[in-house]
Amino acid sequence: MLRVGVVGAGWFASRRHLPELVEHPEVELVALCRRSPEPLARLAKWFGVARTYTEPETMLAEAELDAVLVCSPHNLHHDHTVACLDAGCHVLLEKPMAITGAEARDLVARAEAAGKILDVAYNPPYWRHSAWLKERVEAGDFGEIEGVDLRSSNNQAGLYGREPLPAKMPGVVPPTVFRGDPLANGGGHLIDGGSHMVCEVLWVTGQAVTSVSCAMDQVPADQRYALSFTLAGGGSGQLAGIADSTRPGKQLLGLWQGTKATALVRSNPDFEIHWLPGYGAPSWVREADMPDVPQPVVSFVDAVLGRTAPRSPGSDCVAYVDVIEAAYRAAQSGRTERPGAPPPPGPAPARRSLLGNSLSRSRPGEPS
Repeated sequence: MLRVGVVGAGWFASRRHLPELVEHPEVELVALCRRSPEPLARLAKWFGVARTYTEPETMLAEAELDAVLVCSPHNLHHDHTVACLDAGCHVLLEKPMAITGAEARDLVARAEAAGKILDVAYNPPYWRHSAWLKERVEAGDFGEIEGVDLRSSNNQAGLYGREPLPAKMPGVVPPTVFRGDPLANGGGHLIDGGSHMVCEVLWVTGQAVTSVSCAMDQVPADQRYALSFTLAGGGSGQLAGIADSTRPGKQLLGLWQGTKATALVRSNPDFEIHWLPGYGAPSWVREADMPDVPQPVVSFVDAVLGRTAPRSPGSDCVAYVDVIEAAYRAAQSGRTERPGAPPPPGPAPARRSLLGNSLSRSRPGEPS
């Protein structure tokens, strides 16, 4: 039985990961940690967890844990993951892996030195349609990838503290609005929801991004961004995200162009793919007809128990952080940037706080 604790037990964890942890037959959910006592007590009662903590260091010292789920604000991912690895725990980390490439590389090195699994819960490795596309790429069905364009739009203004949160939201407790603080969030919408799109391009194609340019409505607190990139194989593409759309619902659209075939992807609300081969009849592939893929908790447990390799290992995710970091540099400078390149000399552009005048880091245990 794998004994698991949670750092950053909050709204998103209660929607996504905590139900999977409770339902898994080989997991015992031992402890929850967040700094706010009232929602912490509500979560503990809901999920039947006896031990609660307001400081992660105390939880790691007192609870006997094999693994930890880290869902704290983005600027605390590095510190919390380091503490968990130092305590001898495997880590399932929410996206983004880190705010900087240097932090991400440090986490990979520490996990490898400790002999521990570091899995990162970006969505695409756990999406059926992304796995289907990746299989087509690896089988050569696309030919050479020439272009990838992904677009998303929804209204998340409440999560960024720009309007009141809806009265009813899924999840056991309401979300905090740390995403409205670029310091705690690591930026704006690009580093949050946009992280998934960056991951999808790199994970599906298996290629590195070699250059990035980016336009944002506000740097670094973007609600709208348009990112252009080139791939190592010669292809190119764009990612565009809108977090303050007035259109109801979430819209996700994708265009994958190859020398042999094209795929159009849309969420409606489930994903479906219009497959357009260069020769032969086009076809629709519905999400229900795509092979199932394991979800983050199941995949993580299998990796920890040695049954499979991690589906989204930290070593893969460093590249996603590099692209995001380069995009913010590009939006600030107006230049094309190379992911993974060292920042220019001089002070880094400030990712300013919009929540008062304090630029201090969020307190440990702040929930997501």
